[in-house]
Amino acid sequence: MTFVELMTDLLNQAFEKAQQLPKSLQDELAKQLLEDIEEELSWQQTFSQPQPSFLEELAREALQEVGE
Repeated sequence: MTFVELMTDLLNQAFEKAQQLPKSLQDELAKQLLEDIEEELSWQQTFSQPQPSFLEELAREALQEVGE
């Protein structure tokens, strides 16, 4: 399986268009894309972990206030 086969058609189309840009703009676009990917992966990791419900958090805060 080639690298291109692993990408969606739209992503492949975007990279083909990007190849037409000057090298400096390609590098800037690549930096932005890498930052976006890292941020997305971070959010995915955050949301994949169990999150306390809103009511659980409120109850925890209330118990802390009562204990103070």
